[in-house]
Amino acid sequence: MGTGSVAVVVPGHITAPSWDLYELSIACAVFGTPQRDLADPWYELRLCGTGEDGSGPAGAGFALRTPHGLDDLVGAGTVIVPSVPDACVEEGEPLPPALITALRRAYDSGARMVSLCNGAFALAEAGLLDGRPATAHWMHTAQLAERYPKVRVDDSVLYVDDGDVLTSAGLTAGLDLCLHLVRRDLGAHIANQLARRMVVPAHRPGGQAQFIDLAVPHADDDRLSPVLDWARAHLDGPLTVQDLARRASMSPRTFYRRLHAATGTTPLQWILNQRLGRAQSLLESTDLPIERISELSGLGTANNLRHHFLKQFGVPPGHYRRAFPPGNQP
Repeated sequence: MGTGSVAVVVPGHITAPSWDLYELSIACAVFGTPQRDLADPWYELRLCGTGEDGSGPAGAGFALRTPHGLDDLVGAGTVIVPSVPDACVEEGEPLPPALITALRRAYDSGARMVSLCNGAFALAEAGLLDGRPATAHWMHTAQLAERYPKVRVDDSVLYVDDGDVLTSAGLTAGLDLCLHLVRRDLGAHIANQLARRMVVPAHRPGGQAQFIDLAVPHADDDRLSPVLDWARAHLDGPLTVQDLARRASMSPRTFYRRLHAATGTTPLQWILNQRLGRAQSLLESTDLPIERISELSGLGTANNLRHHFLKQFGVPPGHYRRAFPPGNQP
């Protein structure tokens, strides 16, 4: 297995109905469905069973059998733990020792380690989150922090990218993290195209709040959408909260509150995220100089672009362009 290989830990038995299937299916959908028109080769997916026999009370769920076992985690470029049994989280039942050993061996062999939802408990048990920032579903973060005090648990974010170890909150946050991995590996253009095919938002930053107040009247949502679409089309010009609020026929305070409720971020941060996304796209799809890209994305000077780009993505624009050069996109 090479750097584009993804090994997913699959439990032997899943209780139905269960959210565990959702996180598992996310990993399979993103990494296991070839998108050769976007990138060829695509990821190589391996489903690795934990060695459980799938036994359980009749009618309690179903067994899963996989062609690979825990030994196949070693050598993978990325290892994903979508979930662990609820009893291990809520009742403190021990995780399978063979799983913990395999996770440590995979990390020692150079794998990028990823957890979705309560899969963070497995990474924490393996000691891979000690001293690191991490998250999980907000319903379980208190238990994670209590059980593993060396982990710097953050219950307010969608996902945490700590380089070679990444964790996410539950359900759709797991999809955000998987798309983030594609973005890291293959670039923003391919990640955006994949998100479009999956009919999901192209990019939600990991620092966005886990729980967003969705009790926003539909009429207000309808007033926000055209304003945000207009803003995306005018990123190269000055954009202020006052201007956007006026277009939405709201006071600045009401606009701030409505946008934060709908997106989990502030208007200024939303605008900055859109501008950085525009800069990413231009870096990948054009050979325009950095100065011109900073102007078209509304970030002003090249120094301002470099500052925000480095803070958001961990690399300067020039390094990003060398990793995803123009002309490589389908």
